[in-house]
Amino acid sequence: YVWKFTVLSLQQWATIRIETGVKKPQPQMLKTPAANGIIERDETPMEKEIAGLHRMEFRFSDTFYFCRKGFEAIVEDEVTQRFSSEELVSWNLLTRTNVNFHYVTLRLTVVWVIGVIVRYCFLLPLRFTLAAIGITSMIVGTTIVGQLPNSSAKDYLSEVVHLTCSRILVRALSGTIHYHNKENKPRKGGICVANHTSPIDAIILTNDGCYAMVGQVHGGLMGIIQRATVKACPHVWFERSEMKDRHLVTKRLREHVADKSKLPILIFPEGTCINNTSVMMFKKGSFEIGGTIYPVAIKYDPQFGDAFWNSSKYNIVSYLLRIMTSWAIVCNVWYLPPMVRKEGEDAVQFANRVRSAIAHQGGLTELPWDGGLKRAKVKDSFKQEQQKNYSKMLVRNGSVG
Repeated sequence: YVWKFTVLSLQQWATIRIETGVKKPQPQMLKTPAANGIIERDETPMEKEIAGLHRMEFRFSDTFYFCRKGFEAIVEDEVTQRFSSEELVSWNLLTRTNVNFHYVTLRLTVVWVIGVIVRYCFLLPLRFTLAAIGITSMIVGTTIVGQLPNSSAKDYLSEVVHLTCSRILVRALSGTIHYHNKENKPRKGGICVANHTSPIDAIILTNDGCYAMVGQVHGGLMGIIQRATVKACPHVWFERSEMKDRHLVTKRLREHVADKSKLPILIFPEGTCINNTSVMMFKKGSFEIGGTIYPVAIKYDPQFGDAFWNSSKYNIVSYLLRIMTSWAIVCNVWYLPPMVRKEGEDAVQFANRVRSAIAHQGGLTELPWDGGLKRAKVKDSFKQEQQKNYSKMLVRNGSVG
């Protein structure tokens, strides 16, 4: 807490110095009432807008309408904004995150250099050592426990190993985590669902309890950890070919949930990392399994370090280096009351209800879009739908004979 207070005080002092050190007003970013982007969106329907330009007949200038709509969808659209680091109101001595912060004094430069020395020459080696100890202990501990026959003693030892190693890994990140409403913690035979900001979300949660992980089998160091942990704990790992078989995945998860002696499953239904400002569409598969859902809201404090993983910009090694050279990882975790599917409610409606509860508790913006859109190409059906609408408009108005 002393470390956290010191860093926060330095950030506030640096921000004030930068703001008062600006000699003349800096240009502001363009703002529009409709969106925090460059282009103000126009929600006017196609027919009405083109009708306002000329009579309802084909003109080459009609192509400009579709070009502009394309630009509106690309430039600062609602989805893309959620996959870049959130803007801070103050300088966190890591990066300048405000358009006004262009003027840096010699004193601030000295403070920043000292910060770099502390983070890279003192904190990074210490954190790397702790991370190595935590990972090695996880592999060795779960391998030894995995040799024991199935019993309550094995389950107990497995939980001790998982909790101990997770807490070492959290210390390797200088993690300061505040858990709220612990009476709602996920219980055995249930499903824990949480919003997803970073790969370390799982470590943040396992620092306070044990979960059965769900995911694809990997190679390398991650594969070694997966093979070791599954011997001591009933994690659910799938081969790449199995992940594509939706029915097989659902069947194995249902079998796991049906056994009330097994640890709760931990799932991130968004399927991708969002930048700590929003919650996007939850995949319905997690809510078709049955059983009790235990929602969890995770909200990081970006003043001490940006936990968001922009996987299209940084690989996992670069990301972990950025995390381990931050000041600290500070976050709040809220355990929400358990939720069950209501009579007459389908999986999509249930998923949306759980998502709304998480967004409200975490102070996050709720968006209906699929996070996978950041990598997926536009479906041909969407293009064809616009083409059909334009063709019908022309036919209806007699310009096509």
